[in-house]
This record gives sequence, C-alpha cells and structure tokens, in this order.
Amino acid sequence: MKYVVGVDIGTQSTKGILMDANGRILASASRGYAVETPKPLWAEQWPDVWLEATLEVLAEVVSNAGVDKQQIASVCISSLYGGSGIPVDEDIRPLYPCLIWMDRRASDRVDWVRDYVDTKELFRITGNSLDSYYGYTKILWIKENEPEVWAKTRYFLPPNSYINYKLTGEIAVDHCSAGNIGGVYNIEKRDWSTKACRMLGIPKTMLPERLVPSDGIVGGLLPEMARKLGLAAGTPIVAGGVDAAVATLAAGVVAPGNHVAMIGTSMCWGFVNHQADARHGLISMPHVNNPQQDIYTFGGAITAGASVTWFIEQFCSAEKQLAKSQGCSVHQLLEEKSKDLAPGAEGLIFLPYLMGERSPIWDAKASGTLVGLSLYHTRYHMYRAVLEGVTFALKDNIESGKACAERLDNELIVVGGAAFSDMWMQIIADITGYPVLTIKEEVEAPLGDCFLAAKAAGIIQNADEIRQWFTLQARATPDAKRHERYNEIFKTYRSVYKSLKGDMHQLYDLTKVS
Repeated sequence: MKYVVGVDIGTQSTKGILMDANGRILASASRGYAVETPKPLWAEQWPDVWLEATLEVLAEVVSNAGVDKQQIASVCISSLYGGSGIPVDEDIRPLYPCLIWMDRRASDRVDWVRDYVDTKELFRITGNSLDSYYGYTKILWIKENEPEVWAKTRYFLPPNSYINYKLTGEIAVDHCSAGNIGGVYNIEKRDWSTKACRMLGIPKTMLPERLVPSDGIVGGLLPEMARKLGLAAGTPIVAGGVDAAVATLAAGVVAPGNHVAMIGTSMCWGFVNHQADARHGLISMPHVNNPQQDIYTFGGAITAGASVTWFIEQFCSAEKQLAKSQGCSVHQLLEEKSKDLAPGAEGLIFLPYLMGERSPIWDAKASGTLVGLSLYHTRYHMYRAVLEGVTFALKDNIESGKACAERLDNELIVVGGAAFSDMWMQIIADITGYPVLTIKEEVEAPLGDCFLAAKAAGIIQNADEIRQWFTLQARATPDAKRHERYNEIFKTYRSVYKSLKGDMHQLYDLTKVS
C-alpha cells in the first residue's frame, strides 16, 4: 500500500494528514501560532514559525501512522497566501517578516501604482486588479520603506516555496502562488511578466525562474531532513499551492461551474473558469489542478469567522462562562437565542470590514459597522447580524462571480468552521438562494494536498477521483419568502457601505495621524 502526506500552513495553525491510496486518513496533527500585528492593519509572520510547525506536524503524522517510510510516496505542502512573500538573501536567509494576505500597510503604494502605472494594461496582463491585498503592492512597500532589506533581497518566496526549499534545497514557485501575487504574473502566458515588472519597478530577477504546476515535484527530501522526520531520503516533495485553491480542490471543485465557499477565519468563495477578468473585482490565479488550462477565481472577506470570534470575545463573557459550566459551546447558546429571530435581526445590519475589505469593494479603509441599534436589541440580535453580515459579503462576491463565470452549479458547497452551524447554513441558503451542501468528513486543504501528492506519484490519474474521498450531504434549502426578504436587506447592506464610505476613510486617516 502506498501513502501520501498533505500539510497546510495556515494563518493560525499548520495541519497535516497521512492518507492511504484509498483516501483513508491514518494520522493527523496540528500546531498553532499567532499572527504578529505590531501596528494597526499590519499582519506579518516570520517563516521560522512555519518551518518549526511544519517539521513537527510532519514528524508526528509519520510517527503516529506507523507505516513503512519506504511506502510514503510523496509529501505536498500548501500555504496561506503569503502576500509579499519572504524576502531572502543570496543564502536564502529571511531578511524581514512575510507581509501576509491580511496586511494592509501598502495603501500608499496602491495610490502610487494608480498614479504612475498604466493599470488598464496591468490588469489585462495579470487578470487581477489593484489593492494592498496583493503581494506586488506589499513588495513595493518593502522597496519604499525598507531600503536595506530591498538591497539585500535575492528572491521573494511564497511560504510553501520557502518550506519546500528547506526540505529539498531546491527553489521553485507553483503557478497558483505566483498568480496570486498579482501585478507581476502574466495569467495568459503562465509566466512572470517582463513588461509588468518594468512598469512597477520590481526586478524580474527577484522572482524565481523555476515555475512548476502544483502537482509538480520540487525535489527529493534532503537526508538530514529525512532523519528528523522519519521519512526516507529522496521522498518527492510536491509544490502545492495557495491554501484557498487547494481547499477548493479538496471539496471536489475541478471543472467550470463547480463553486465552493470556505468560511473559517476569513471567507473565500471560488470557482473554476477558463479566463480571468479583473473588471469584476475578483482574484484569479492558475488552479492547483490542470493549471495550464484552468483558472481559480475567488472573492473573499478578510474577517468572516474572525468577526464572530471578535464579537464573542468582546461582548459575550457571560455566555462563555455559562457554556463552560454546561459543557457546551458558546455558539450553541447564542444560536439557541437567535435562530428564531426574523431575517435582518429585527433591523440590524453588520458590515464585516474589521480589517478593511477585499473583494468586491477593495477598500483597505473600510471599517466594521453595526447599523440600526436600539435599546430593544440584545446580544442575540447582534450575533445574528454578524452571521448575516458575513453571508451578505459572500453574496456580494457571488454576484460579481456571476458576471464573469462561464456557469455556476445550482448548488453551493460550504466547508470550514461555519459548516458546523445549522443556523448559519440556513442563513447562507436563504441569503444566496442556493441549496447548501456540506461535506460529511472534515475537508480542509491537507486533503487537497494529499490529492496533489497522489497525483504527482501516479497513484491517481483523474481529478474527479477526489470526490470518492468524501461524502456530500444536503444541509439547507432556501426558503422563498426569507430569500425575497434578504434580497431587500442586501440592497440596504450595499447602500450602507456606500453612504458611510467617506466617513470610514476619514476615521482611518485620523487614526493614521494619531
């Protein structure tokens, strides 16, 4: 029997699994860590945190599975979207923390690009637009604000590329991660863009020459790493990709029309397409499956589950204590009181822009907002409004996707922590109008990594085979009356942002001054 290992380096934890060729999980492990936020709207991580967690997770799953290391066919590692990537010197030593996807410090570089670069041409080349979310604006921030780092930088490496280098000694970037940098990658030619790099003033030499598919083998495991991990020296290390795309693959999204929402700390809704169009405000990159033909296009909210966690931590201490005494989750207590409230939480609307917002509004200065409060409202109204607000953000992205997708299936698959909530699944069905399916098994990016590892090793040939590894189950059907009501509330959700945008920006600027 052959085995594969999949590891995903996430924003707050690294998770890994070891599976057999039939998709049966034999061992799993995880390690948690924190995001560093030294200033408002900054978010960074040092890569050694990821390396330590990855090595510990790999060693644990290999040890706990107890299988013959010679039968472990390959290992694949995906990672969070690393934004700028890790600036490394000639010896591939990190020079500065990685400015990760949620970092918003590059707003002034966005303005610079808008003023001095032909953005219409840039968008045409890359299939992506302009925002401080994108790695190329973060790279420009380092160039402008950290000249000593810039002068020593040899490469900018995505997180999984850096870890793969530490495991193999080989430098390569997968097409998915390269495309998600935006700005410097030609989405049509599947290569770094010389013209775009010149337009931006980013030397093309800072981008590793070797680009590989996500199921491509970067190299063999180094002997010293093999001894640490309990693996065989030379075990193939597979390139991997951006965790959102890999998790989408894990949910069976392999063909145009398939679409899935992943709702965890952040929210990503994505689908497979054959072309990219930056005008619709979504993010596009080569898919981790069939990257030379297929494009993964997605939109997302920066703070989805993070909005829920923030609300509970700040306002629900009594419910947390009660849940602890009753041996249940705080979510269960809050849902019991809020599930029967009418759509719209009886007049409340929440904008989940707690770290600015990504698609489709692309506004780093947007802020979280709760509108409609009165003395009548309780924490339970607010809790429901938070769930609805995150779901309106999902619907906002779906509406943009409808304008550029070849087609979308008439069912929506939802994965991530939100899928544990029956109440939230019903809200999603009622707001989006899609019947909601979830996956019986716990499906996350490591499962997609295992698929890519199995494909690289020749264990699997057809991408459709991944659907044999999980079981879809129906969770919620939209109620026509509630859907109609939510459509009206959604119009207000959009208009609230438009009305408050100027005030949000003024508050943001005042905060920066102070």
